[in-house]
Amino acid sequence: MNGDGPPELARILFVEDDSGDVAFTLDEFREHRLRNEVTVIGDGLAAIDYLERRGEHAQAPTPDIVLLDLNLPGVDGRVVLDRILNNPRLTDLTVVVLTSSPLEEQMLRDFGVPTEHFFRKPVDFAQLAKLINGIDRYYLVIDRLTEE
Repeated sequence: MNGDGPPELARILFVEDDSGDVAFTLDEFREHRLRNEVTVIGDGLAAIDYLERRGEHAQAPTPDIVLLDLNLPGVDGRVVLDRILNNPRLTDLTVVVLTSSPLEEQMLRDFGVPTEHFFRKPVDFAQLAKLINGIDRYYLVIDRLTEE
């Protein structure tokens, strides 16, 4: 953050093919009254197209945070992660990798992903919020107003 104003409202790209995990996570976001924009994509190739602004995603905004499942149909999440890490335009992107096994966690360490950037599924909202709010230039907005 440059100090000239408030941090930006972080845009989140959620790359997950399991409809149950998507529903659970989005329910958690709603329950916590998250106001951040969340885009859901269900496969690796579409995620790459979105991040690289190709095809139907040519006008897509660059997300600030990617919640990335590793086990995706077609193009695997590891390939998506590699594309992100090797694209200079995406170097400021924060990637939170969703894992379901200790073997995947070891692979993430080998990839150089910081330990605090991978989570066991399902996503723990409090843990995710703490990570994202710890990044100076972004923040999550949780609407604390009660409904009337």
